[in-house]
Amino acid sequence: MSDPNPYGELMLLSGTGNPELSERIAREIDLPLAPMDITRFADGEFDVKIHESVRGHDVFLIQPTCPPVSDNLIQLFITLDALRRASAARITAVIPYYGYERKEKKSAPRDPISAKLMANIIELAGASRVIAVDLHAEAIQGFFDIPVDALTATKILARRVRERHGNSVVVVSPDTGGALRARTLGRILDAPIAIIDKRRPRDDAVEVVHVVGDVAGKHAVIVDDLISTGGTLVSASAALMSKGAIGVDVIVTHGLLTPGTLERLHEAPIDEICITDTIPLNEDARARDNHPKLRVLSVAPLIAEAIVRVHEGRSVSELFR
Repeated sequence: MSDPNPYGELMLLSGTGNPELSERIAREIDLPLAPMDITRFADGEFDVKIHESVRGHDVFLIQPTCPPVSDNLIQLFITLDALRRASAARITAVIPYYGYERKEKKSAPRDPISAKLMANIIELAGASRVIAVDLHAEAIQGFFDIPVDALTATKILARRVRERHGNSVVVVSPDTGGALRARTLGRILDAPIAIIDKRRPRDDAVEVVHVVGDVAGKHAVIVDDLISTGGTLVSASAALMSKGAIGVDVIVTHGLLTPGTLERLHEAPIDEICITDTIPLNEDARARDNHPKLRVLSVAPLIAEAIVRVHEGRSVSELFR
């Protein structure tokens, strides 16, 4: 019996960016990943071999562009090109973490807008649609001239906060730019929000000026889209405790966790660091016994549901009501 979908049967493929997440998504959908090999030539260039026909199929390619960023981007681009040239009916790039997203505007003269450049290349390579999780800035959706389903892990993270503290928390944004994210979580938890007012005396340093909002006698939950070096979180947690908070949790979607980050966070006055699996854990983070504060939640059910809804032509925004 033929699939009534105008784009044909659903097909899942995975690059090497986060194979464990791809497998979890495939299990949630109850559909195996189509066989594909990504290899390197002797000079380091990538080659892609897709071992099943994709002609007339509704193809979803799962490939976050996390470190090693350049390798994962090139894999994404050439696999999209292979799918386009193989006559896939529709190609959706599923990008749980969107690399270069922090360069979404010019912050100094002669700066590139790298997030826009990546969007241009993804479209040019052959993507018909994009699914992403917690983009650094909402404006990035507008960088594409194709549909973008911008998912959020906020509900998944909010569930963990409720498990630990109920609604007796204050939600904290680590900077003014994240106020909307904090407000969204605060609305879900029916909790007040506070904002860390900070400045950067230099690019690699953060200085907390003051805490805007009342945190005294409350458990503070810092919410952000990603952790890279952890410098902001270390400074923010110390400032919150100095203002009378009774404890600090950190909930973040993307755990980049560059070398030394977990050690810095372990020494800070933070009770738990909760991230999702949009980015695979590095070897240091995988040694979980060394990092008892770290907890990882999966976005696989969220992404799987979005894929099925897109394939069936149903609303994705209903996931967030």
